Amino acid sequence: MTSEPVSSALPRFPRDFVWGVSTSAAQIEGAVAEDGRGRSAWDVFAAEAGRIKDGSDPRVATGHYHRYREDVGLLKELGVGAYRFSVAWPRVVPDGSGAVNKAGLDFYDRLVDALLAAGVAPVPTLFHWDTPQALEEGGGWLVRDTAEKFAAYADVVAERLGDRVERWITLNEPAELTLLGYGLGQHAPGRQLLFEALPAAHHQLLGHGLAVQALRARGAASIGIANSHGPTWTASASEADTAAAGLYDLLLNRLFAEPVLLGRYPDEELAALLPGPVAEDLKVISQPLDWYGINYYQPTLVGAPGAEGTGAADFGGIRLPPELPFAPQEIEGYPRTDFGWPVVPEALTELLVSFQERYGDRLPPVVITENGCSYEGVEDAERIAFLDGHLRALHAAMAAGVEVRGYFVWSLMDNFEWAEGYARRFGLVHVDYETLERTPKASFRWLRDALREQARG
Repeated sequence: MTSEPVSSALPRFPRDFVWGVSTSAAQIEGAVAEDGRGRSAWDVFAAEAGRIKDGSDPRVATGHYHRYREDVGLLKELGVGAYRFSVAWPRVVPDGSGAVNKAGLDFYDRLVDALLAAGVAPVPTLFHWDTPQALEEGGGWLVRDTAEKFAAYADVVAERLGDRVERWITLNEPAELTLLGYGLGQHAPGRQLLFEALPAAHHQLLGHGLAVQALRARGAASIGIANSHGPTWTASASEADTAAAGLYDLLLNRLFAEPVLLGRYPDEELAALLPGPVAEDLKVISQPLDWYGINYYQPTLVGAPGAEGTGAADFGGIRLPPELPFAPQEIEGYPRTDFGWPVVPEALTELLVSFQERYGDRLPPVVITENGCSYEGVEDAERIAFLDGHLRALHAAMAAGVEVRGYFVWSLMDNFEWAEGYARRFGLVHVDYETLERTPKASFRWLRDALREQARG
């Protein structure tokens, strides 16, 4: 990755294109025991020795709960038109169901008002992995009841904020919660169920569908989901590698896209493993969306387990058990972020074009709900080059006929990066974790200037 700042102007995006940045409550808010907030699965997970690599926890995070006005000021300075944040379920409904915490709703009420006053559209995500611990102790997303309680919580939030919020997101990355939280145990809730984690996938998707119904009943006119996707590259043309890559793509991409977009699971044998009245549930899951959110970071090269060069015990910061029927491999020949992730902007074009080809008119307009990278330093020329490259790749997909209506950078500020703790910095704004002082990075200034240039068009 070049160390020199990118100077050439970005291609011109449509005037109504939505520019934004994203955060999540568990990663920035802190104040986990204040004003009636209940415990989340991540609070409990992080408190267990050895769970977080640097031994930290999200109790303070970036202090956003108390410094949100300062952060809204940063958004205004940056010049984005929208801010994607998440509502903490345990802050609003501490036990996941039952009594509503007025103080929690009041916080998001103040945040939404502050955003609107700054000319920034609020885009709340209703669930970004912080399951109320009381529900987790009852089975969490492994049980159907959690989906129904999620819909009731969605109704509570929509009743309070729906008069001022236009765009809503139901879930963030159900694939990662299923795989890392319930399958491999490397995120909260720390379960190691492997393929027995599949009910968590179905119940999250059902929760999405039920939440869409609740939001529509409250008059919501613009609803999406934020699914994580990336191209799956096959390690070789061998039958074994092709089959392994196909299974990986099915589990990480198609399993979460096709129930929403097509109203069916991509494999009948897989569907037979899922709980409940699956056919009836799919009618709920597949209600039409106004747009489809994609979080993109990197492609994945996949081969069969046991093949030469495969089966690394640690891949991209994730420890993989040897019994998996596929083996991600390192992608060579590309720059890498400080997290070790390959930087492949053209794979974003590939992903979007392939989605258009696969789903056709069943694919609603797309919004890139997350795209970003981890680099150290305030003079972060590498992040500038990353964003520049990915925005050009996005524009190329649009030129190829994919309807993309928005782009959100991950993230506004450095934050608690889940099991990595505070060791990874994805922010446009640097956060000193001792003082909580915010310092805009060079990438912040670059994006601010790029957005001003787009506005002049």
